Amino acid sequence: QVQLVESGGGLVQPGGSLRLSCVASGRTRAIHAMGWFRQGPAKERELVGSITRSGTTNYADSMQGRFTVSIDNAKNMVYLQMNNVKPEDTAVYYCHAELRFAIESPPSDSWGQGTQVTVSA
Repeated sequence: QVQLVESGGGLVQPGGSLRLSCVASGRTRAIHAMGWFRQGPAKERELVGSITRSGTTNYADSMQGRFTVSIDNAKNMVYLQMNNVKPEDTAVYYCHAELRFAIESPPSDSWGQGTQVTVSA
């Protein structure tokens, strides 16, 4: 119903910056919010940050201040600006969309395939 494709991952040095992009296609009108999760080696997936169509953001405490999520509603894209990255930021980063096909219905989810971010000197 909604497909997500991430891009922008790669190798970056500690203290550097990286910008991830995600484009949504399909039934994009159902998207209520978009954001990013990550999963490091042998770790569970965790929230990085999210943003609603109206611009309300939500960040994990550990990422707030370094990472910024933004959305371009016209392009159906969400971005993750990563600044002052640390080795512990190494993970597969997944784009996520919260879908609401009806106001009274519970939200559903769509996930991208992920993009690898490696922070290493």
